[in-house]
Amino acid sequence: MSHPVISQRIRRHSKGDRAAIAAIIVGMMGLAYGSIADAGAASAPSFLSSLGTPTMVGSTVPANGDVNPYGILVVPSTTGKLTQGNTLISNFNDKANVQGTGSTIVEVSPSGTLSTFATIASLPPAHQCPGGVGLTTALSILPGGWVVVGSLPASANGALPLANPAGCLIVLNPNGAVVETWTNANINGPWDMTETSTSTGADLFVANVLSRPAGTSATPKSGDASTIVRISVSLSAAAAPRMTSSVVIGSGFTSQANKAALVQGPTGVILGHNGTLYVAETLQNRVSEIPNALTRMSPVADGTKTLTSGGWLNAPLGLTFAPNGDILVMNANNGNAVEVSPSGHQLTKTTLVPKGAGDLFAAAITANGKGLLFVNDGTNALDLATVR
Repeated sequence: MSHPVISQRIRRHSKGDRAAIAAIIVGMMGLAYGSIADAGAASAPSFLSSLGTPTMVGSTVPANGDVNPYGILVVPSTTGKLTQGNTLISNFNDKANVQGTGSTIVEVSPSGTLSTFATIASLPPAHQCPGGVGLTTALSILPGGWVVVGSLPASANGALPLANPAGCLIVLNPNGAVVETWTNANINGPWDMTETSTSTGADLFVANVLSRPAGTSATPKSGDASTIVRISVSLSAAAAPRMTSSVVIGSGFTSQANKAALVQGPTGVILGHNGTLYVAETLQNRVSEIPNALTRMSPVADGTKTLTSGGWLNAPLGLTFAPNGDILVMNANNGNAVEVSPSGHQLTKTTLVPKGAGDLFAAAITANGKGLLFVNDGTNALDLATVR
């Protein structure tokens, strides 16, 4: 629909000028609509539009029958049981499909061969986790091959734990053995996580979904606030990683109990080159930003800055960067992925799982940058879409 004032201004210019003016107007419209889907905003071909039809790489179900794959990352280098180029995946449900009771991390080769990296049926007495073990999407590999995985354990009948704080981060060596657990008041239902190397070790950015006031044990209701936490880790060749500090850098993020998903709240987190942490907010249907995530010592309130919202988003969960620098968002409610530019324009969407409500969670780019790996919770498999 044309704007009357703009139309009048165009008529005052020569015919030769109108094409250039029209291009400017299209650009202005893209800026005005911001987060609304805008394929014209792309400065280069989108990554998602270059992908072919996804195919299954292999099953993610180990010998103990765990299902519901959540966390995913590509192994950067070979050490211990970790093989460069393989995909590491955490399972959230046990064989009976009870949420928050999965105990395995599996490794899938590019050819689909499945091996079990770790089974954490129980924890050493010296390294306990409030509530027990229930592996989440929070999955990272630190330099040296140390694997860190989040635990948000379910209580009886698959209900959310009443412990406060609940859950922990479990640290494993490159051979899959538990060496320690990290717990404190700032780690409360770790749901997803990303990492980056620092001059002294690494920083982990953890999205919590069970943050509650100290001294309370109620499960989160609609409107309860959760946090995003930066955890600093020191690394040494002679010892296991050590948590040195934890700082809340985001507050007021909405979480709530959900029968179908156990809990919903802030999920995918990825760190941009500009130091901004992007957070997928399932309940608010948006991707939020936390500026200066590497250095800030005070929290940003949820909703202070939004990268994109609405449009093609439909309960966003996993986030990852495309090779071209765009942000890829996995939708929980429809099996679609959405590509978003760093400026917040929704560039394109593609269906990864037809009628895939509840099937997508985390995703990662292949080691060669020419494919998108993602977990398919509907088939309990690792799937791959490659560049055509």
